Amino acid sequence: MINMKRIVITHDLGLSDEDIKRLKSLGKITIYDSRPSSSDEWLERSKGADIICSGISGLKDGYKDLKNVFISLPMVGYSYLDKDVLEKNNIKVSNSPGCNKDAVAEWITAMIINLLRNMTFFINNNNLPKDKAPQATKGLVNRKILILGKGSIGTRVGEICEALKMDVDFFKRGDNLLDKTKGQEVIVNCLSANDSSKNLLNEEFFDSLDKDIFFISVSNNTTYDPDAMFKALDSGKIARAAIDEGTMPAGFTEDPYYMKLLNHPKILTTPHIAYNTDYTDELGNKIMIDNIESYLEGKPINLIYND
Repeated sequence: MINMKRIVITHDLGLSDEDIKRLKSLGKITIYDSRPSSSDEWLERSKGADIICSGISGLKDGYKDLKNVFISLPMVGYSYLDKDVLEKNNIKVSNSPGCNKDAVAEWITAMIINLLRNMTFFINNNNLPKDKAPQATKGLVNRKILILGKGSIGTRVGEICEALKMDVDFFKRGDNLLDKTKGQEVIVNCLSANDSSKNLLNEEFFDSLDKDIFFISVSNNTTYDPDAMFKALDSGKIARAAIDEGTMPAGFTEDPYYMKLLNHPKILTTPHIAYNTDYTDELGNKIMIDNIESYLEGKPINLIYND
């Protein structure tokens, strides 16, 4: 028999009626329908909870003042959660692996097409020369693409790119990164943010690139050196880049790093929305509730930092 617990949903997670019904069967639920304005407000909402369902807003710093709780995330990323703090405060956390893979792969595919075909220039353009055809853009067929990371997102991107007749290769843990980049024309950063990937794409990496590379990243900016990337853009090593800035809450366009990306003429950027589709919400919430059910049954699944 599952014990009833107090479950707090700290902000609007797009829960369906069926999701709410499932949560009510597991405990007494409190649902907040707005994003907390601060970590203090997030913490206030979370007080007294046995189980917390939350996105990144407020959680990033607020969790440090909690003790003896279970947190279930309807998302994948958790690099901002300190393992030592979690262990010290007896906080267990489960995430929702794979919930975002299709949406993020769609975003990456759109950016590959946008960058190579220069679609942002041609869409709604009514000011092209009348006496000659536009210069041909780069097609995707036979274009060499290196995908950094072969997890759920990288694998899905590879499947799509192969269907588009691109020449696909992967960088995996244990490979020589600089050797892998030789001769590539498109590089997609799908690396998971962890100790092994921290600043992996450093100045040496960007300096080693051939000229006119197209660089796309959906990974935490701890995986690459932003200054080195900007330098490579300015020098022509990178022709153009597309970045979904994932170190901030979705849609937070006042983030300083996002604003820096936004102001560079060779970058297409979005405010942490690559994952943000109705299907991601649906699947992430389903896994989040699966996590709670398994935790209450004494058989937790998808625990992060599960040594």
